[in-house]
Amino acid sequence: MQRHLGGYQEAAAATGTYGIMASDREDFSLSGPLHLAIVDWTNAHHRRSVAASLVQGVYILERDRQLKRQGPQALASPWWEFFHFHLLRHLVDDVDSSIFAAIYEFKPPKSHYHNSVDESPRYVIAFRGTITKPESVSRDLQLDLHILRNGLHETSRFEIAIQAVRNVVATVGESNVWLAGHSLGAAMALLAGKTMAKTGFFLQAFLFNSPFFSAPIERIKDERVKHGLRIANSVITAGLAFATKKSYHNNQSVDPFAALSAWIPFLFVNPGDHLCSEYIGYLEHRKKMDDIGIGAIERLATQNSLGGLLMSAMGRESEPLHLIPSANLIVNLTPCQDFREAHGIHQWWRPDLDIKSKLYNYK
Repeated sequence: MQRHLGGYQEAAAATGTYGIMASDREDFSLSGPLHLAIVDWTNAHHRRSVAASLVQGVYILERDRQLKRQGPQALASPWWEFFHFHLLRHLVDDVDSSIFAAIYEFKPPKSHYHNSVDESPRYVIAFRGTITKPESVSRDLQLDLHILRNGLHETSRFEIAIQAVRNVVATVGESNVWLAGHSLGAAMALLAGKTMAKTGFFLQAFLFNSPFFSAPIERIKDERVKHGLRIANSVITAGLAFATKKSYHNNQSVDPFAALSAWIPFLFVNPGDHLCSEYIGYLEHRKKMDDIGIGAIERLATQNSLGGLLMSAMGRESEPLHLIPSANLIVNLTPCQDFREAHGIHQWWRPDLDIKSKLYNYK
């Protein structure tokens, strides 16, 4: 193990020598999940940690590019090589030439072949989130606004991404491919997963801090007030959806949400992160509506958003990507110091997480 990490530590030292001080959070030997020298692919913590690390690898690939770190000064490769992944290729945005995703191939040594490897992916397609540096922030924020306007599917970055996903799936099959992403990257992976699911390909997906833009109801402490607001929102949303016949065209009996219900991504959220915490209430509210006998209203409301309905009323087609029928929701209950920590990718490979998991399967 020590020899395996030695090169990474030397790279960090060399970075300092050349006057480019890398953040400790970029250095795998300082902040990576070193406790996973052997990965058990049947272990949920191990799978989550590896997926998050591969996403971090994309962040560092782009930072290496921006800072012109090459050879021994580059810091990205330990984030995938430690887990025996090979960087097959990276995806580049056609607007700012930034690296926004990577395709990894799993190539374990023969000594690592055992039963748990059967649960491993053959390829992982990972997407980074927003990087607030001059070389990438303008384009990334533009894409964040596209998420807010429910227009991420219309961007050239997503077209590049979905074509890469389709090509890999066509080559090796859906069971061998994982998607992973954080923040903006989680939105990209979520949209790619939904797009593939609509054509019958259900890819395992690890979505870290995926954006859910809505009124911050989840932050309200009073449960009665929170529940009352959600009921009011559901009634209004369902009423508008029914009036515009958005979800049930001509009262057809087929539920368009049901076609996606078999796709169950892993959705990782932190209650302290207001950008993703609304998923907690969004998914739990369905059960509460069923319990009080008005589940039919929620089944219509859960497929729509007020913003999306208003955009449709103005003649613009809209499909809020954050609305999903099913998910395995994993909530990190470990106390966080601030929003940055609650939203960060590093939290997801900590070995001491206080986690609550719940499966939500749309019916």
